[in-house]
Amino acid sequence: MASISSTRAADGSPRYVVNYRDPEDRQRRKSFRKKADAEAFRNTVEADKLRGTYLDVNAGRVTFRDFSGDWLASRTFDHTTYEATDLRLRVHVLPVIGHLQLRQIKPSTIQGLIRTMDLSDTYRRVILANISAILGAAVDDNLIAKNPCNAGSVRRPSVVRRRVVPWPAEQISAMHDALPERYRLAVTLGSGLGLRQGEIFALSPADFDFLAGTVEVQRQVRILAGNKLVFAPPKGRKTRTVPLPSSVAAEVNSHLAQFPPVRVSLPWLTPGNVERVDVPLLLTTRERSALNRNYFNSRLWRPAQKRANVEPNRDNGCHALRHWYASVLLDAGESIRAVSEYLGHSDPGFTLRTYTHLMPSSSERTRDAVDAAFATARDSISNVG
Repeated sequence: MASISSTRAADGSPRYVVNYRDPEDRQRRKSFRKKADAEAFRNTVEADKLRGTYLDVNAGRVTFRDFSGDWLASRTFDHTTYEATDLRLRVHVLPVIGHLQLRQIKPSTIQGLIRTMDLSDTYRRVILANISAILGAAVDDNLIAKNPCNAGSVRRPSVVRRRVVPWPAEQISAMHDALPERYRLAVTLGSGLGLRQGEIFALSPADFDFLAGTVEVQRQVRILAGNKLVFAPPKGRKTRTVPLPSSVAAEVNSHLAQFPPVRVSLPWLTPGNVERVDVPLLLTTRERSALNRNYFNSRLWRPAQKRANVEPNRDNGCHALRHWYASVLLDAGESIRAVSEYLGHSDPGFTLRTYTHLMPSSSERTRDAVDAAFATARDSISNVG
């Protein structure tokens, strides 16, 4: 049990010293000018020890800059995620709160930081999630008692979910024909298999099982800082098997006959990785290298949009091909779980939230089901009578 002793300072004024042991049974002491403050501290220390919420009096003195640096270094992020997180912290967070000790960061500090960021709501939510993860780790390390990001006064930026409006089939065909001939297959792979752009660029003939009618999606071409390309697993490291429609298979075979695959060697995951992966790719540049999305989008996709009379906005990027694929599957009655699996989503709930408005209305089926049930019930009663 903590005890209070009295003494006098050099100027003769009274001092009240709280002597106590921390949860590791180390002797501690803290002095106060007022006895009431000493008693309050003693009671708090004992209560915190019982609740398991005790913090050392010197805890939280490390700066956010130092702690976040250690936190980031300990993460198991892939290289791209590491770079993106480091950039967000360096540019938007550390200049504002990097100098503060962890214990000085209050909910009002976080709210003020988020409010003054001249960024999109989506990007601010990502930054807030990074800050919260760092401060959550500080709580786990017993450096601070609570995560200020979780306070009710911290209002997370709202996100207005954009409604996906699938392209009409004619627009898919128009974009296909507007691209140079050696790149038209990209539209078919995106709209016929639901692949992401990086997955399209990393697809190999060896990934196709034409007899089984399937495609193995097991890598992507990823672009890193400095415009460096690497091979990497699909997003979320989620490899998957996708059904291969016969129309897509036919165009793949036609493309291979005209444009034989090119073997490309890239590092795996990080630019400096000595481990390199050699893959014969379906789609490459004329210089026989892997396609870079920056080059593809600016030099090939946008000119094709102009030729196809497609508005050059963010909704009409290569990702629109995946949306069209999802809309076709849902309209045909495919389950959300299957669509989620084919798209490579980690959570079917995300697929449902994104595409639920594209699902055919079930109201007619509901009416028919109830009418049929009533009819069966009436027939049963009539037969009994």
